[in-house]
Amino acid sequence: MASFPPRVNEKEIVRSRTIGELLAPAAPFDKKCGRENWTVAFAPDGSYFAWSQGHRTVKLVPWSQCLKNFLLHGTKNVANSSSLRLSRQNSDGGQKNKPREHSIDCGDIVWSLAFGSSVPEKQSRCVNIEWHRFRFGQDQLLLATGLNNGRIKIWDVYTGKLLLNLVDHTEVVRDLTFAPDGSLILVSASRDKTLRIWDLKDDGNMMKVLRGHQNWVYSCAFSPDSSMLCSVGASKAVFLWNMDNYTMIRKLEGHHHDVVACDFSPDGALLATASYDTRVYVWDPHSGDILMEFGHLFPPPTPIFAGGANDRWVRSVSFSHDGLHVASLADDKMVRFWRIDEDYPVQVAPLSNGLCCAFSTDGSVLAAGTHDGSVYFWATPRQVPSLQHLCRMAIRRVMPTQEVQKLPIPSKVLEFLSYRI
Repeated sequence: MASFPPRVNEKEIVRSRTIGELLAPAAPFDKKCGRENWTVAFAPDGSYFAWSQGHRTVKLVPWSQCLKNFLLHGTKNVANSSSLRLSRQNSDGGQKNKPREHSIDCGDIVWSLAFGSSVPEKQSRCVNIEWHRFRFGQDQLLLATGLNNGRIKIWDVYTGKLLLNLVDHTEVVRDLTFAPDGSLILVSASRDKTLRIWDLKDDGNMMKVLRGHQNWVYSCAFSPDSSMLCSVGASKAVFLWNMDNYTMIRKLEGHHHDVVACDFSPDGALLATASYDTRVYVWDPHSGDILMEFGHLFPPPTPIFAGGANDRWVRSVSFSHDGLHVASLADDKMVRFWRIDEDYPVQVAPLSNGLCCAFSTDGSVLAAGTHDGSVYFWATPRQVPSLQHLCRMAIRRVMPTQEVQKLPIPSKVLEFLSYRI
């Protein structure tokens, strides 16, 4: 068995440049579990980076300062365990004070993180807004943490203050995602086989429960326009939901094992899913077609041996903000960077015991979390997008596949806009 197609020479694949690493401090006592870094997250404006450091602790660091430290002091950096206050922007619109890192004790093992920011014109769907306890301003930055006990805690990033404690899930909250439109709509995915939709502008009111998964739900992701939600889970499940009326759009068929991660492209025209069947699929979410397959084991396992060797299970997938690259993390001790039009990696990086990965807001860095609570960072493939690709992304942000196919344009242009070539 091999990690690359036979035609690809592994020695010729570019190795990603290491930017730095944040090592978790030594635990005061040994534990067999609870140390894992299940999730990493960048703030939407690129101001902060957060990760679950293990043993119920979340670490928040100013991202720009983190990069400067890597340049000044080398790649290694042991995360300071002291809890420091962060300065908050003054309500009168004054200058922001220099932010500082701090730690949050969440009270239980942290499985998921998500940053959310408010847009004032996006009002709550609740009618009686005068009864709201919280008024979220434009400078508000929230951090949601999903815990082992089924609770979701909402924190003010600038002060570290606990704002809301959402209680309804009966099992581990495996993933969290905020709607990108600034409405502070939060979706949680849980091992209790449900997705729950929360309106934080309505004091965390639970608006809806999405049912359909027959087993654990591992991950969920919003489309960039917040109109569609993807959820993935055990038993090969990939579901797409309409977030206007909270109904299922379709179930995507193709994977042969549990699907553990998903992410939309920046224009919403593509959806990447990662599975224990050793594959990453890139879908057209509007038609349900598989456009590209990224294999991590060759020859690929047949459906009867869908999991392949369990040292090749894919753990995480993330779409770059340039819309051209996808990162995947597998149990074969390797991080891979793919182009959406190539079926082999364009860059690789070594990583043992990886669990999760995410691109920075500008797409220049990939962060990956590991079993021991540490985070590693690499420079991502850099490529100037072509004018054609930029135009395609601009069109696809506002036009689904069905509308694109109705355009009176040549077939080759139509195939390009539909990501068929």
